Amino acid sequence: MTDYAIPVPPQPSLPVAGSPLRFPVRRIFCVGRNYAEHAREMGNDPDREPPFFFTKPADALVEDGATVAYPPATADLHYEAELVVALGKGGADIPVAEALGHIWGCAAGNDLTRRDLQAQAKAMKRPWDMAKGFDASAVCGALTPYDGRAFTGRIRCLVNGAERQSADLADMIWPVADVIAHLSGLVTLRPGDLIYTGTPAGVGALVHGDTCVVEVEGIGSVSTTIA
Repeated sequence: MTDYAIPVPPQPSLPVAGSPLRFPVRRIFCVGRNYAEHAREMGNDPDREPPFFFTKPADALVEDGATVAYPPATADLHYEAELVVALGKGGADIPVAEALGHIWGCAAGNDLTRRDLQAQAKAMKRPWDMAKGFDASAVCGALTPYDGRAFTGRIRCLVNGAERQSADLADMIWPVADVIAHLSGLVTLRPGDLIYTGTPAGVGALVHGDTCVVEVEGIGSVSTTIA
């Protein structure tokens, strides 16, 4: 038995749809600008950019139905609807043809972003960490076990019932298998890793009292209220 100098932090985890089990989360990776129209609305050319990644801490997870405080140090908190995949099998240099076999489950997610801090970081050529990896920034619904389905179907974001984002998962610049394969060439992936696969066009601000719902057809939804 190992003795530690301080109490061991809780293991971040997510619920599994229709089950009392929970899925332990190791790391959270996020893909930037993976839908062409979103890349354009952020002032980038989607035809020339390979996939790139940023991370969030696992303890930034927020489950369905949570009320979260409007974060400090921002006046421009944005929603970003995303498909999340959870890995049950790891590896390095995973071939594209084998990548989907590493998925354990899928969920609806919301990559909350302090957009003004991100803009400042970009302008100063600094990292995005504090724009993306702040407390309660990784919203994720219950995981639905992956059944081998093709990643097509509607992804939507609604704020107070009004649709703000809508696209098809098939619109991704880099499909899920390519994302997993590319990321595994940069780091060794492990069971328990989550990948947020990018957001469609239509990102925008949330204010106090807003309820934001992300829906992914055939997979699930997640709702968050901003306190």
